[in-house]
Amino acid sequence: MPPIFRRVRGDRSGRVRDNRSVTLKIRITEGTAPYEQVRAQISDQARSGTLPVGYRLPTVRGLAEQLGLAANTVAKAYRALETDGVIETRGRNGTFVAAAGSAAEREGAAAAQVYAERVRRLGLSELDAMDAVRDALRAAYGG
Repeated sequence: MPPIFRRVRGDRSGRVRDNRSVTLKIRITEGTAPYEQVRAQISDQARSGTLPVGYRLPTVRGLAEQLGLAANTVAKAYRALETDGVIETRGRNGTFVAAAGSAAEREGAAAAQVYAERVRRLGLSELDAMDAVRDALRAAYGG
């Protein structure tokens, strides 16, 4: 299992906060909000297997203290991760990494189904609907 998150001071220019082999770095000077950095990094590590399914994450307060962030910042990241199906909260038992890939795929398929029904009702051709999807994906993924 990956080690528990802990705070380590970085260089003065980037004010990096880190946690040994499971890397969670918050760059205060970066343009991305800290909660989004926490969300993205935990999501990436869960999907890559660095944080295995069933791994118990630190409490909101615990992670906030270890990273030097406000508890509400970490709570916002955890809520977003739970909405995305990356983590699951089991009440007083804690927060765990969920089987994210399948949940994300199910949610993606459901979103695609809603989109397909909507464009059909709007009278768009299949070709126009696909062009709209390609444009949206390029915009979302920076391509």
